[in-house]
Amino acid sequence: MQDFLLFVLVGAVAQLVDGALGMAYGVISSSVLLASGVTPAQASASIHAAELFTTAASGSAHWANRNIDWPLFWRLVPFGVAGGILGTHVLTGIDGAVLKPYVAGYLGIVGVYLVVRSFKKIPQRPVRGLVVPPLAASGGFLDAIGGGGWGPVVTSGLLGAGGQPRYVIGSVNAAEFLVTLAVSLTFLVALLTGRWEEADMTGNAVAVGGLILGGVVAAPLAAYAVRIVPEKPLLRLVGALICGLAIYQIARLLV
Repeated sequence: MQDFLLFVLVGAVAQLVDGALGMAYGVISSSVLLASGVTPAQASASIHAAELFTTAASGSAHWANRNIDWPLFWRLVPFGVAGGILGTHVLTGIDGAVLKPYVAGYLGIVGVYLVVRSFKKIPQRPVRGLVVPPLAASGGFLDAIGGGGWGPVVTSGLLGAGGQPRYVIGSVNAAEFLVTLAVSLTFLVALLTGRWEEADMTGNAVAVGGLILGGVVAAPLAAYAVRIVPEKPLLRLVGALICGLAIYQIARLLV
C-alpha cells in the first residue's frame, strides 16, 4: 500500500508539472522507475500504459480550457507517431542492461536542459511549419526510448521557435495521447510476435496503477494551472529532481 501511494504521489506531481509546462511526466516517472531497478523497456512500457489514461485526461482538460491549436495538433501527430513506433522497435530489440547507462545519461541531459532553459527569456513569434516535423519525430523517438522525452523535446522546441506557451502546451499534451497509443500498440505487437522477451509486467502493476490514479486526478488542475503557475520555478525544481535521479541511477550502475 505504501508503494502504491508513493506512485500516486509521483504520478500526481509529474502530471501537474507536465500539464502546466507541457513536459516531464514521462521523464519524472521513468527516472523513479529506473531508480527502483526496472529495465528501460519495462519502464517505457509501464509509463506508456499509464499515459494512455493520463494523456486522455490531460488532453480533454486542455480541450475544455481551449488551450489547443488544432492545426498545430494535426501537424504534430503523424511525425510523433512515426518516431514513437521507430523508438519502440529499437528499444525492444536491445538488451535492457546495455541501454540503462545511455537512458540515465539522456535523462540527466534533459534535467540540465530544463534548468538552463528556465533562465532564458524566449521571444514569441509564429512557429514555422518546417520546425514541426523534426521536433515531433525526434520527440516521439526519444519518448519511446527513454520513457519520456515528447514534452521536453517538442514543447521546448516549439517555445524556442516562438510559439505561444498556452497553445503549445495544450496542443503538445493533446497530441501525446495518440503518440502514446502508437507506442503502446507497438509494445503489444513486439510482445505478441516474440520480439520482446522481457515483458513480464506483473511486477510493475502497483507502479502503473499509482501513476494512473495520480495523473488522472491531477490532470484537470494542471490544465487550469497553465494559465496561472509561474513557469521558471517549476522548471528549475523538476530539472534538479531529474538530475538527482539520473545521478543516483548512474551511481548504482557504477557500484
